[in-house]
Amino acid sequence: MSETRKLAAILAADVVGYSRLTGADEDRTLARLRALRSDLIDPTIAVHKGRVVKRTGDGALVEFRSVVDAVRCAIEVQNGMVERNAGLPPDRRIEFRIGIHLGDVVEESDGDLMGDGVNIAARLEGVAMPGAICLSEDAYRQVRARLDLSVSDLGETKLKNILEPIRVYSLEVGIAAKVKPAAQAEPTAPAPTTAPEAVLALPDSPSIAVLPFQNMSGNAEQDYFADGMVEDIITGLARIKWLFVIARNSSFAYKGRAVDVKQAGRELGVRYVLEGSVRRAGDRMRVTGQLIEAETGRHVWAERYDRTIDDVFALQDELTMSVVAAIEPSLRQAEAERITRKRPDNLDAYDLVLRAMPDVYPAMPDSAIKALPLLERALTLEPNYALAHGFAAWCHEILFVRGGVRAENRLGAIRHAEAAITHGRDDALALTLGGFALGLVAHDRKAARQAFDEALAVSPSCALALSFGSVALATGGDADRAIEWGKRALRLSPFDPMRYGVWFAIGLGHLQRGEDQEAAEAARQVFQSNPNWSFAHVLLAATQAKLGDLDTARRAAARALELQPDYTISGMVAASGMHAALAERLTEALSLAGLPP
Repeated sequence: MSETRKLAAILAADVVGYSRLTGADEDRTLARLRALRSDLIDPTIAVHKGRVVKRTGDGALVEFRSVVDAVRCAIEVQNGMVERNAGLPPDRRIEFRIGIHLGDVVEESDGDLMGDGVNIAARLEGVAMPGAICLSEDAYRQVRARLDLSVSDLGETKLKNILEPIRVYSLEVGIAAKVKPAAQAEPTAPAPTTAPEAVLALPDSPSIAVLPFQNMSGNAEQDYFADGMVEDIITGLARIKWLFVIARNSSFAYKGRAVDVKQAGRELGVRYVLEGSVRRAGDRMRVTGQLIEAETGRHVWAERYDRTIDDVFALQDELTMSVVAAIEPSLRQAEAERITRKRPDNLDAYDLVLRAMPDVYPAMPDSAIKALPLLERALTLEPNYALAHGFAAWCHEILFVRGGVRAENRLGAIRHAEAAITHGRDDALALTLGGFALGLVAHDRKAARQAFDEALAVSPSCALALSFGSVALATGGDADRAIEWGKRALRLSPFDPMRYGVWFAIGLGHLQRGEDQEAAEAARQVFQSNPNWSFAHVLLAATQAKLGDLDTARRAAARALELQPDYTISGMVAASGMHAALAERLTEALSLAGLPP
């Protein structure tokens, strides 16, 4: 049997507590691991040019061309697991330990690797904490000048069956962790992590984050109600022009977690944090809220409200105005009154929209088609409900652009978009969703821009207006402004699970400007944020083709077609009304990647 000796970067990984997880629920654990491999782990390894040498039931051994690629891959996987474990109880979380070593290995004729390089990587994985990455000193030397997070030096460590002690470094990563690329990429959004990280500068104006309220009802099905209340409080606060408000999706990154208010304030870059709880029993509801100065932990304000369900909207307004008054005692009453937004008279319609929203946010046809009936029922009860029209417009946009370019979806998107704008003049989210559908489906960029501008006039802290606006600007050929709006959106909503859209717009902008390395970095961020979005893999395919890595480009193209079997390049260009300059560069790259014309 022939063999080859070489130097390689080796990554070893396994699942923490695998026996416990399979013992508790083997079928579910194995199904989740299979899904993680297909949706997160294998695509991430491919993007970073890794080769899976072997798998065990709960782990894998992977070879990379460089330590930088291995660390990038490990960080992206660990960050992805933070997102996927959010809200799960500790005993149901799947967590990985990872070890990385640069060393001498022997490659056998069947591709298997053996030798000290492999053994040390495996032993490093064994000493890593759950969710962490351990590097040998040899590996650490390759990346220490390019790491963008704090590293713990564990000192000389005796590893099992390794003769000499090895100096070990540990990376405790969260979503903020990353490796600096060779060419400077756009700044990525941080997210909750226990690792030390850069502190965001406080804005000049008063700033606040509203954390998810705890559902104290003893019924998990009522979570959506507590979440809906928080969303409306955020929206109300965001209407105050002088107040910097962190967007809903970043606030909700803390859902289901024990939160240190001081840490949350540092991570989000805000002066104040609002937290609270909701307890619902029958037709009675109790809401508590407390406003805390993040830097000192001082309680600025606290209150308890007992109400019946039928006056929930009045309760939301009362709570929001109390918070505003606590932050800025000199606020004139006229400013406080402006937080009240038009809501449906029918509570059932509001309830239906809350239930539909989780199926809209993935932005894929198979989910959007589940949300539409709920939104249509809401509009039957409340025909002028602007937000319901806005989400319905978005559903039709999803079905039109990624579900078959059907005329009924185009007409539905335009009809609901116009209704959202007509009935939602004081609702930034409705204006945003309406403008997005008009821009992407009707290709009316002027009307879309007007709707986005109106949304930002109503709510200057509306990150979604900047996010969706960046996509409309990018597809419309305004690369510079698309990147600018995208960066502003990421600052307002640093942890946003929908940041895939923002990074998609930033990537298109760089691609149009011929900045292929920056576009590729943005594409990786799109994939990391939403690996099940077909356009994430489309952008990966385009950018890797531009960089000359056709193997990775073709793998990404194949995954895009798995997620969206009827995808064509011309269909994407036509459906979004893509600007000619961008369409030309994108078409050339995607053709090289092998996507159908």
